[in-house]
Amino acid sequence: MPLTMNKDVFITAAITGSGSTQDRSPHVPRSPKEIADSAIAAAKAGAAIVHCHVRDPETGAPSRKTEYYRELTDRIRDADVDMVLNLTAGMGGDIVFGGVESPLPTAAGTDMVGATERMAHVIECRPEICTLDCGTMNFAEADYVMTNTPGMLRAMGQMMTDAGVKPEIEAFDTGHLWFAKELVKEGVLTSPALVQLCMGVPWGAPNDLNTFMAMVNNVPSDWNWSAFSLGRDQMPYVAASVLAGGNVRVGLEDNLMLGRGNLATNEQLVSHAKGIIESMGATVMGPDAVREKLGLVKRAPV
Repeated sequence: MPLTMNKDVFITAAITGSGSTQDRSPHVPRSPKEIADSAIAAAKAGAAIVHCHVRDPETGAPSRKTEYYRELTDRIRDADVDMVLNLTAGMGGDIVFGGVESPLPTAAGTDMVGATERMAHVIECRPEICTLDCGTMNFAEADYVMTNTPGMLRAMGQMMTDAGVKPEIEAFDTGHLWFAKELVKEGVLTSPALVQLCMGVPWGAPNDLNTFMAMVNNVPSDWNWSAFSLGRDQMPYVAASVLAGGNVRVGLEDNLMLGRGNLATNEQLVSHAKGIIESMGATVMGPDAVREKLGLVKRAPV
């Protein structure tokens, strides 16, 4: 099928993530202030949306503490540059099994809580967008499973809808898109939905272009979508996403370098992506245009 290039593109900057990258680059922010400062710099470089996790300021380990999210939210909303705030709701569904012969009891690293606790920071901080990882998945680690049951996703999705926060459906494989369409059919999520196609994350959808286009072709035509891939494939997927009609995501959550051995900052990754987009003849959208396109409402925290 012919490609329909997107001429008006928004950039999402994924600022820090929850992976064990904190000791691999000095540019990975840890404290709420560092994360906010990096998000602000990314917004000034051209990111309309900033997607944020929080970390323990001392160790850099991923955290779910609401007070960290509240500080981060306040700092971003007090900034001298506007941006759309997107908070993760993916934490709290982590199972690390005890091993292939003794899977139970679970091992250190397991963090399983209920829907209300997983959504607590979203309800308090009221970002414009939050993520909904739309399925359970094996990640690269041997005994780790990211757990999102249909019941959990229905509950969390309804909480997002009721709170007026736009869910960004994180689709790591085609079945996740299938279930997302079911959530819209059931009225848990509203249409047009927002999707992030997550390519090349072991062991989800591989990042070859045939699989990518299969994912794209499974997104309803009236939905909005972005895509990303990891590491050295991050920037090629900027071009691929625009060519296929979507938007783009870059940032230190998914890639630490801009060229071999060159550790990058979030703003450098955003600036490079913006250059690719504009060199293709497309326009990079600002936050107000994104709010209008996605039907977002900027609210104060509770």
